Amino acid sequence: MFNIVLYEPEIPYNTGNIGRTCVASGNSLHLIKPLGFVLSDKYIKRAGLDYWPRLDLTVHNDYADFKKASDGHRVWLATTKAHQVYTDVKFNPGDYIMFGPESRGIPEEILVDHEEDCIRIPMAGDERSLNLCNSVAIVLYEALRQNNFTGLRETGELHRLSWKED
Repeated sequence: MFNIVLYEPEIPYNTGNIGRTCVASGNSLHLIKPLGFVLSDKYIKRAGLDYWPRLDLTVHNDYADFKKASDGHRVWLATTKAHQVYTDVKFNPGDYIMFGPESRGIPEEILVDHEEDCIRIPMAGDERSLNLCNSVAIVLYEALRQNNFTGLRETGELHRLSWKED
């Protein structure tokens, strides 16, 4: 339904965790090289658990390659520098939501060309940023909520016991 994009991710367990979130929520993950790790890294496997093999993953050689692949689709850029809050925009199926590397975020050279597509998560004071995994989950689940969680399980079930009947 949505495409999560990590621009030059640096930390393997963040990427593994985000991959797991994408599988559990029925969404795709796109990675833009260079990566700060190899995809066979044990930390990706540990964070992604047994979800990683089921991940719809696309790896792009660079930003130009990603731009060509995503042409014609809306690309939201998550950045602490944005004017608008992520809850103020309308996410549509097929949209891409891009997040920058953990240490520096999406380069300003990219942001200035897409000001109307930049979104942010509100934070207190002068804090720099949230953890990348948390940021992806916050924005992705808002996009899913706006689209009525289409394609996701409608109810949960207990593993060993049963809910009481009314």
